[in-house]
Amino acid sequence: MRALLILFQTAAWTADWPQFRGVDGHGVASGSRVPVHFSPASNVQWRTELPPGKSSPVIFGKRLCLTGSDAIKLTTLCLDTESGRVLWSQSVEARRKENRHVLNHPASPTPVGDGKNLYVFFSDFGLISYTLDGAERWRLPMEPFSNLHGMAASPILVGGKIILALDQDTSAHLLAIGKDSGRVLWKADRSDFTHSFSVPAVYRPVKGPAEIVMPGAYQMTGYSAETGEKLWWLRGLTWQPKSAPVVADGIAYFNGWAPGGDQGQQRDLPPFEQVIRTADLDGDGKLSQSEVPPDLRHSGSWGAIDLDHDDKLSARDWSFYRARRAARNALLAVRLGGRGDVTASHVLWRFDKSLPDVPCPLLYRDVLYLVRTGGIFTTVNPKTGEAFKQGRLNGALEGYYASPVAADGKIYAASEHGKVVVLKAEAEWEVLAVNDFGEDIYATPAIVGDRMYLRTGSAVYCIREKIGSRGSTPSAGPVQ
Repeated sequence: MRALLILFQTAAWTADWPQFRGVDGHGVASGSRVPVHFSPASNVQWRTELPPGKSSPVIFGKRLCLTGSDAIKLTTLCLDTESGRVLWSQSVEARRKENRHVLNHPASPTPVGDGKNLYVFFSDFGLISYTLDGAERWRLPMEPFSNLHGMAASPILVGGKIILALDQDTSAHLLAIGKDSGRVLWKADRSDFTHSFSVPAVYRPVKGPAEIVMPGAYQMTGYSAETGEKLWWLRGLTWQPKSAPVVADGIAYFNGWAPGGDQGQQRDLPPFEQVIRTADLDGDGKLSQSEVPPDLRHSGSWGAIDLDHDDKLSARDWSFYRARRAARNALLAVRLGGRGDVTASHVLWRFDKSLPDVPCPLLYRDVLYLVRTGGIFTTVNPKTGEAFKQGRLNGALEGYYASPVAADGKIYAASEHGKVVVLKAEAEWEVLAVNDFGEDIYATPAIVGDRMYLRTGSAVYCIREKIGSRGSTPSAGPVQ
């Protein structure tokens, strides 16, 4: 009976795209006849202008939801998937203005929903729940965060809980919030981590409760979804992960890349106790910028290693700086189900050649797909970690921040400046089309049925094959 119920629930979800990267964050849709060729003027069912934002669309039946912000108002919008008409728009005022990277945005995190209700996270405010008809259910304001580049991880749903990763430079933690009550159910301490941007994934073993798979700075960790108990951990991740893991058949595939972590760039810095003996000229037990020996200084910003922003490096700051210089970028395959430290026992393979920075890996039809800045596209054997093919996406040799998605034997990869590359989904991939939208794309596309929903810098498009009417002008659905 339980297996039948799970099968029914999975089948029901295939008609929706309920979170960042769709069902369970896999980035795979069961749709068909999704177009290969399209543009702002062809194979577009509708286009609706939006306030600025970088969250990805989520789909529930005939409703599409996403967020935007004008830096004062934090807005959640719901559109009709048939016409692009705005069904409702709700806003809250920002409680503050978080520090964030220029590529981040107040409306970066993607909402998540259960088919009846929506859950939205804004780092300038906190967490809010609306019905899919636009009525506010509850709100959970949160205190300011200490993330150098601003928070960006999207919430996910596990059973009756919203799971929200709040990795930051001080007081990092993982939260479980009741989806109906808006109350914190448990809080897992992650103070041994610094800032990162990964969205957690879910592992559902055949027996036992679900587990949260949470990458972070230097370590991947598994938590009980019921209690938040730390179950296992794996050392050796990079220092600033941005990607999200893909969990399939008891294996987590995760790509972690950060500057300075490629093979051969590592450096073994001396322990804090050794440096402080000769460099601490004022005897305060910490290191000022001028006290750090020139050959040990960080080449980037001071704020990136001064985690508590007191203009000094403490033992904690130095330990993370030291770990950062030793960190190694890699695509990993990790066998799940372990307990304790699984570093030596559960890593199936590592791959480290030309890895993406932000885009997540895509597992589709027994092939792993990776896209990175420069238009470098790679296919990897998920069983062995060996590359099938690596090459450049000619016509779209630029930055990539949106994650690739798949449907109907095709891969869709959207570049930073609006080139949507369509590829044949095979180990020996080939480019089928490069579709130019002429404006930035940071949001990951959503696919449901024969439609792809694509957010650009100014609008969201519904892409759909128009039989016998290619090149027709799309109807508009402006924000009201």
